[in-house]
Amino acid sequence: MSIISSTRREFLRTTAAAATISIIPRLASAQVQGANERIRFGVIGCGGMGTGHLGSLVNRGSTDNIQVVAVCDVYQRRLTRAKGICNGEGYLDYRKLLERKDIDAVLIATPDHWHAQISIDALEAGKHVYVEKPMTHTIEQALKLRDTVHRTGKVLQVGPQDTGKEAFWKAHDAIQEGRIGKVTWAQGSYNRNARVCLFNEHQKIDPTAGPDKTSEDYVDWDMFLGHAWGLAPKREWTPDRFFRFRKYWDYSGGVATDLLYHKLAPLLIAIAGSNGAYPKRVNANGGLYIEKDEREIPDMFMLSADYPDEFSVFMVSTLTNDTQLENRIYGKYGTMQIDDTPILRGNGDWVEEFKAKNGGNAEATIETKGRRDLEGNFIDAIRGLSSVYCNIDLGCATMVAIRMAVDSYRQSKSFLWDAANEEAKA
Repeated sequence: MSIISSTRREFLRTTAAAATISIIPRLASAQVQGANERIRFGVIGCGGMGTGHLGSLVNRGSTDNIQVVAVCDVYQRRLTRAKGICNGEGYLDYRKLLERKDIDAVLIATPDHWHAQISIDALEAGKHVYVEKPMTHTIEQALKLRDTVHRTGKVLQVGPQDTGKEAFWKAHDAIQEGRIGKVTWAQGSYNRNARVCLFNEHQKIDPTAGPDKTSEDYVDWDMFLGHAWGLAPKREWTPDRFFRFRKYWDYSGGVATDLLYHKLAPLLIAIAGSNGAYPKRVNANGGLYIEKDEREIPDMFMLSADYPDEFSVFMVSTLTNDTQLENRIYGKYGTMQIDDTPILRGNGDWVEEFKAKNGGNAEATIETKGRRDLEGNFIDAIRGLSSVYCNIDLGCATMVAIRMAVDSYRQSKSFLWDAANEEAKA
């Protein structure tokens, strides 16, 4: 039985209803901007991640010929702070920002459940989009966003940082050249271990904030929830849910979407190429073993995914021990470890075949050089100077696998990807 056929209908119904709320006109795709044209940005979502991006964009204003002209957040205190950083206009409602004709691109760093809706509305308004990971909250949203990017022709960059590492792109070239033989599996992890969980420690609660407050303490709680768009259920004000949204399934996929998205996307570049690959089967397990507070997400999460091209990926994310699994790709001839540079080593009885592909050596290192960061890459792509590191197809393929893993964990089932119908099935 399909787990998303009914939810897809619901998603389409709610997005259609949301169209009556939205006031954004769809604009025709703009031409690629020239190197001498200033790119004007809006930043939507000005919490910790968004403020970091905002400061970075402001700092690179003169060198990259860009300007942040507007910001948006549902919390007035954050909005006021962001306006001061960029000396721009501020909006509590993102639709007001997207109405502006002088904005060319938006950077979206809201809670996960809003990523798709704002990205789609921005694309329809003729803006280029940089959206933080995870690309969306659900599979249905990922497919809809993918199709919107292809239809509008706008630039969209997703934000998993290691996709900008040249090591993963060089690793792909080496795999294509057969230097480690047929790839059969890969591994990676993103682990943390703090005395106070970082999902609590980094997201401080402002005790004076709330939807019933005025001035700097005001929070537009209904907009945060997005229940009018069908993005999350309507509920009473809960400060923990607002300030620490990553602990709750309504707004996040926990460590899987927050952390493992960073690791799976670059591994897919290395093995499958720039557009990634959709999984064939996904399973996940783990639990809430130590961090027992009001959270819903696990502190131990393990994901395994099989792919149609006959390789598997195993990934771990835990909040209880920060020892990492190395980024490794395993082939029949040898093993590749990927940090800042890929290191290739022959393996077992196939060392001679490995040597034949690696200049007669049983170990080889691939030299790499630095690349533009993801923001810079996005700016270059808008100007037609580069392709984005994490494009919409890679972003969607990664999101499908990660979300299938979240559903597998929550429902204690393995899921299969029906490629023909683009549905996950138990």
